[in-house]
Amino acid sequence: MRVAQEEPGRVRRRLAVMRHAKAEGYERADHERELAPRGRDDGGAAGQWFAELGLAPDAALVSSAARARETWEAVADSARWDVAADLSEALYGAGPESALDLIRETPAEVTCLVVVGHNPTMAYVAQLLDDGEGDLTNEMALGFPTSAVAVFEFDGAWTDLAEGECRLVGFSVPRG
Repeated sequence: MRVAQEEPGRVRRRLAVMRHAKAEGYERADHERELAPRGRDDGGAAGQWFAELGLAPDAALVSSAARARETWEAVADSARWDVAADLSEALYGAGPESALDLIRETPAEVTCLVVVGHNPTMAYVAQLLDDGEGDLTNEMALGFPTSAVAVFEFDGAWTDLAEGECRLVGFSVPRG
């Protein structure tokens, strides 16, 4: 992980962008689709990966869709996080720019945020934020399937979060 000199008043922040885990078929309305058994297992594997990475969020922004909520619950349980998710109807239907705007609204005291949403938005957000440096960028460019997660670092305020200015420090597609 890179270590940069921090300017006075600048804070190192971490942002994890995650696509929800594998959902059931389309027997229900889209918003109500729950995780498939594989999705629950993959969410648990993602939580283990986060724990191994040492990531400990202060906050979580999660789509209000059932599959995103259940992904968050599986991840948080497995990682042993005690963080209440901010369930967002806006994130459920957000495009990349709207999702970035929601992230920019994160309170200043939060230094680590996990976002759980849907594709293609989560993949686009991850690609927009990435500074293009390092080997993980190529790995992430190969795809952003269910339960994919990209972890970024950047210095500064959430309100100043800018495209192409975040360092990708972790990428995984956890499977249970």
